[in-house]
Amino acid sequence: MRRRVLELLSQHGVLIEPDAADLLCQQPDPMSIIENRLITPGATNPMIITRKHLEDIIRSQPILQNPEINILTKSSQRSFSGGEVRVIKDITGHSTCVGDIASFYRLFQNRYRVMKKMLMRRRELAGAVSLSKAMKLDGGVRIIGMVSDVRTTKNGHRLIELEDEEASLPVLALRDSPAFNDYVVSDEVIGVVGKVAKKGGMVVADEIIRPDVPISTAIRKTDSTSWAVFAGDIHIGSDMFLETQWRAFIEWLNTAEDARDVRYLIMPGDLVDGIGIYPDQEDELLIDDIYRQYEVLGESLKEVRDDITIIASPGNHDAVRLAEPQPALPQGFSKFFDSNVKLVGNPAEIELEGRRILIYHGRSIDDWIAAIPGLSYTRPLDVMKEMLKRRHLAPIYGERTAIAPEERDYLVIEDVPDIFVTGHVHNAGMGDYRGVIMINASAWQAQTEFQRMHNHVPDPCKAFMVHLGTCKARVVKFN
Repeated sequence: MRRRVLELLSQHGVLIEPDAADLLCQQPDPMSIIENRLITPGATNPMIITRKHLEDIIRSQPILQNPEINILTKSSQRSFSGGEVRVIKDITGHSTCVGDIASFYRLFQNRYRVMKKMLMRRRELAGAVSLSKAMKLDGGVRIIGMVSDVRTTKNGHRLIELEDEEASLPVLALRDSPAFNDYVVSDEVIGVVGKVAKKGGMVVADEIIRPDVPISTAIRKTDSTSWAVFAGDIHIGSDMFLETQWRAFIEWLNTAEDARDVRYLIMPGDLVDGIGIYPDQEDELLIDDIYRQYEVLGESLKEVRDDITIIASPGNHDAVRLAEPQPALPQGFSKFFDSNVKLVGNPAEIELEGRRILIYHGRSIDDWIAAIPGLSYTRPLDVMKEMLKRRHLAPIYGERTAIAPEERDYLVIEDVPDIFVTGHVHNAGMGDYRGVIMINASAWQAQTEFQRMHNHVPDPCKAFMVHLGTCKARVVKFN
């Protein structure tokens, strides 16, 4: 798209500043803006288009969308008879953040208080004291705090700076102690069992405690006879979209005997490929209009039989804010879907026939892998285990995952789900952690040039089935 924009402007002898070109390419129909708003035949056109000039034009008159895209009407939408979706937690319609320092303070204060309550349920932290009180004690101590810094000392020990609402306190994990090998990440809330150093002012850690998931002896069964299917990272619009396999998947949903009792399809983000997500993406787009991408997705999902409810959440390629938690797709895009498509935010916690499901696209997987040695893109379930252990989807602030300063931390895993699904890394995996079924929901896009440059090999075209009554699970391959 960028190349086409520059070529068209060049034909009229017009230059454009780089940041103005970026803004222009982000618009729904850049070519129409050039032909109808920027360039006037027979008139004296500007030699250089600046960002301010372009912003003034965009503000002066609403940009009409391609009429071919806006063809859906109420009469074209179908009724359905799928199952009920109960939304338990979702930012959609509840965002209050303004982005100032006070908002971030409230966010982290809420995170600390919620996580502290969970940690206080651990018997190892019975009698935990505040950091200010711990500094005045001798001997053994139990404390809870948020990690503000982690570094290695010149002697090879690990120094963890903890904060609570009253004070900060350094915690030393000696290199020969079990606590040393228990990696902590910035901004997570942990408990520490240890001893106050003889000189005071520091705690030497014996053990690091996390909220974790209670050990489950058996999977809770329900009366449900329905199956839920999980399929992530569709990437409609990419020239690497695996359309043949995707159509085979929909055909299976509609006609296969083993899909007869499927009542739910859950898609955890990156529904379309988006626009301007990574460098030179426009060279890999089959559909370079974001509205058209969602329209094609909507038409594809209309082929799914009427008694299947589709739950779709966004990812970092979708047309919502980048900062998490992300709200559901707005009205401008939701109009492309029938009433059997339920749009939720990212993350979203829902309940289907008594079974609690946590949906998270998984952008923070990048940050977890960068922060903890041993984690990798080829083993996303290991990352998901860390999220469950720490009861937080994306604790690290200031890295790849942008965090919106909401009054409530929607990324805390307050309630243990029955099923936890992610996507993002285009891998495929299913496992169990303490009774929680974990799914990394594959993808429907072949290896892109960007992935090839980073030596990432996807594992696409797999759908995961979970029986909502028994939690029996299996994978169906379409590649």
